[in-house]
Amino acid sequence: MSDEGARFVLVPNLMYQRVLVADDDADLLETLATALVLLGADVVRASSGAELLEHLAEAGLFDLVITDVSMPWMTGLQVAHCARAAGLSVPVIVITGLDDADIPDGVRRLGVHATLLRKPFDLEQLHAAMERVAVTA
Repeated sequence: MSDEGARFVLVPNLMYQRVLVADDDADLLETLATALVLLGADVVRASSGAELLEHLAEAGLFDLVITDVSMPWMTGLQVAHCARAAGLSVPVIVITGLDDADIPDGVRRLGVHATLLRKPFDLEQLHAAMERVAVTA
Protein backbone atom coordinates (compact mmCIF):
# COMPACT_ATOMS: atom_id res chain seq x y z
CA MET A 1 0.00 0.00 0.00
CA SER A 2 1.26 3.46 -0.68
CA ASP A 3 3.09 5.41 2.00
CA GLU A 4 0.87 8.38 1.33
CA GLY A 5 -2.03 6.16 2.47
CA ALA A 6 -1.35 7.14 6.08
CA ARG A 7 -4.90 8.45 6.17
CA PHE A 8 -7.12 5.47 6.88
CA VAL A 9 -10.54 5.50 5.33
CA LEU A 10 -12.86 3.05 7.01
CA VAL A 11 -14.80 1.05 4.50
CA PRO A 12 -18.32 0.21 5.65
CA ASN A 13 -19.91 -3.21 5.29
CA LEU A 14 -16.97 -5.49 4.58
CA MET A 15 -18.51 -8.09 2.28
CA TYR A 16 -15.79 -10.69 2.82
CA GLN A 17 -15.57 -12.45 6.19
CA ARG A 18 -12.69 -14.88 5.55
CA VAL A 19 -9.79 -13.55 3.49
CA LEU A 20 -6.57 -15.24 2.40
CA VAL A 21 -3.77 -12.71 1.80
CA ALA A 22 -0.47 -13.70 0.15
CA ASP A 23 2.63 -11.58 -0.39
CA ASP A 24 6.32 -12.28 0.13
CA ASP A 25 6.86 -8.68 1.28
CA ALA A 26 6.37 -9.15 5.03
CA ASP A 27 5.63 -5.46 5.68
CA LEU A 28 2.96 -5.25 2.99
CA LEU A 29 1.47 -8.57 4.07
CA GLU A 30 1.15 -7.37 7.65
CA THR A 31 -0.21 -3.94 6.68
CA LEU A 32 -2.81 -5.43 4.37
CA ALA A 33 -3.83 -8.12 6.87
CA THR A 34 -4.10 -5.58 9.69
CA ALA A 35 -6.28 -3.27 7.60
CA LEU A 36 -8.62 -6.16 6.75
CA VAL A 37 -8.80 -7.31 10.38
CA LEU A 38 -9.71 -3.76 11.43
CA LEU A 39 -12.55 -3.95 8.91
CA GLY A 40 -13.81 -7.15 10.53
CA ALA A 41 -12.30 -9.88 8.37
CA ASP A 42 -10.80 -13.14 9.57
CA VAL A 43 -7.43 -13.09 7.75
CA VAL A 44 -5.14 -15.99 6.92
CA ARG A 45 -1.63 -15.02 5.73
CA ALA A 46 0.71 -16.69 3.25
CA SER A 47 4.22 -15.54 2.35
CA SER A 48 4.86 -17.79 -0.66
CA GLY A 49 3.07 -19.52 -3.48
CA ALA A 50 3.50 -22.82 -1.63
CA GLU A 51 1.78 -21.47 1.50
CA LEU A 52 -0.98 -19.93 -0.61
CA LEU A 53 -1.64 -23.25 -2.32
CA GLU A 54 -1.51 -25.11 1.00
CA HIS A 55 -4.05 -22.78 2.62
CA LEU A 56 -6.39 -23.05 -0.36
CA ALA A 57 -6.19 -26.84 -0.25
CA GLU A 58 -6.35 -27.37 3.50
CA ALA A 59 -7.80 -24.37 5.34
CA GLY A 60 -11.36 -24.49 4.11
CA LEU A 61 -13.28 -22.02 2.01
CA PHE A 62 -12.36 -18.36 1.69
CA ASP A 63 -14.60 -15.47 0.69
CA LEU A 64 -11.71 -13.64 -1.01
CA VAL A 65 -8.08 -14.23 -2.00
CA ILE A 66 -5.68 -11.31 -2.35
CA THR A 67 -2.36 -12.42 -3.82
CA ASP A 68 0.83 -10.88 -5.08
CA VAL A 69 2.06 -12.12 -8.44
CA SER A 70 5.77 -12.44 -7.72
CA MET A 71 6.41 -14.86 -4.86
CA PRO A 72 8.81 -17.74 -4.18
CA TRP A 73 8.13 -21.23 -5.55
CA MET A 74 4.95 -20.42 -7.48
CA THR A 75 3.42 -17.10 -8.44
CA GLY A 76 0.12 -16.01 -6.97
CA LEU A 77 -1.31 -15.94 -10.48
CA GLN A 78 -0.26 -19.56 -11.09
CA VAL A 79 -1.88 -20.61 -7.81
CA ALA A 80 -5.08 -18.74 -8.71
CA HIS A 81 -5.24 -20.56 -12.06
CA CYS A 82 -4.69 -23.91 -10.29
CA ALA A 83 -7.52 -23.06 -7.89
CA ARG A 84 -9.83 -22.27 -10.80
CA ALA A 85 -8.86 -25.53 -12.54
CA ALA A 86 -9.72 -27.38 -9.30
CA GLY A 87 -13.18 -25.78 -9.29
CA LEU A 88 -12.66 -23.05 -6.68
CA SER A 89 -14.56 -19.96 -7.75
CA VAL A 90 -13.38 -17.71 -4.91
CA PRO A 91 -13.02 -14.02 -5.88
CA VAL A 92 -9.37 -13.06 -6.44
CA ILE A 93 -7.55 -9.73 -6.32
CA VAL A 94 -4.12 -10.02 -7.93
CA ILE A 95 -1.70 -7.34 -6.74
CA THR A 96 1.59 -6.47 -8.41
CA GLY A 97 4.18 -3.80 -8.91
CA LEU A 98 5.51 -5.55 -12.00
CA ASP A 99 5.13 -3.99 -15.43
CA ASP A 100 4.51 -7.18 -17.39
CA ALA A 101 2.08 -7.10 -20.33
CA ASP A 102 1.09 -10.76 -19.74
CA ILE A 103 -0.25 -10.19 -16.21
CA PRO A 104 -3.52 -8.41 -17.15
CA ASP A 105 -4.33 -11.20 -19.62
CA GLY A 106 -3.60 -13.83 -16.96
CA VAL A 107 -5.96 -12.08 -14.56
CA ARG A 108 -8.69 -11.80 -17.23
CA ARG A 109 -8.45 -15.56 -17.80
CA LEU A 110 -9.43 -16.07 -14.15
CA GLY A 111 -12.93 -14.80 -15.01
CA VAL A 112 -15.26 -12.03 -13.90
CA HIS A 113 -14.58 -12.49 -10.19
CA ALA A 114 -10.91 -11.53 -10.53
CA THR A 115 -9.22 -8.17 -10.89
CA LEU A 116 -5.76 -6.65 -11.04
CA LEU A 117 -4.65 -4.03 -8.51
CA ARG A 118 -1.36 -2.25 -9.20
CA LYS A 119 1.04 -1.40 -6.37
CA PRO A 120 1.23 1.01 -4.70
CA PHE A 121 -2.45 1.23 -3.75
CA ASP A 122 -4.47 2.67 -0.90
CA LEU A 123 -7.46 1.36 1.04
CA GLU A 124 -9.96 3.10 -1.23
CA GLN A 125 -8.46 1.38 -4.28
CA LEU A 126 -8.47 -1.94 -2.43
CA HIS A 127 -12.13 -1.50 -1.52
CA ALA A 128 -12.98 -0.65 -5.15
CA ALA A 129 -11.21 -3.85 -6.25
CA MET A 130 -13.17 -5.81 -3.63
CA GLU A 131 -16.42 -4.43 -5.02
CA ARG A 132 -15.38 -5.34 -8.61
CA VAL A 133 -14.90 -9.01 -7.73
CA ALA A 134 -17.92 -9.33 -5.45
CA VAL A 135 -20.19 -12.27 -6.09
CA THR A 136 -23.77 -11.09 -5.97
CA ALA A 137 -26.69 -13.37 -5.29
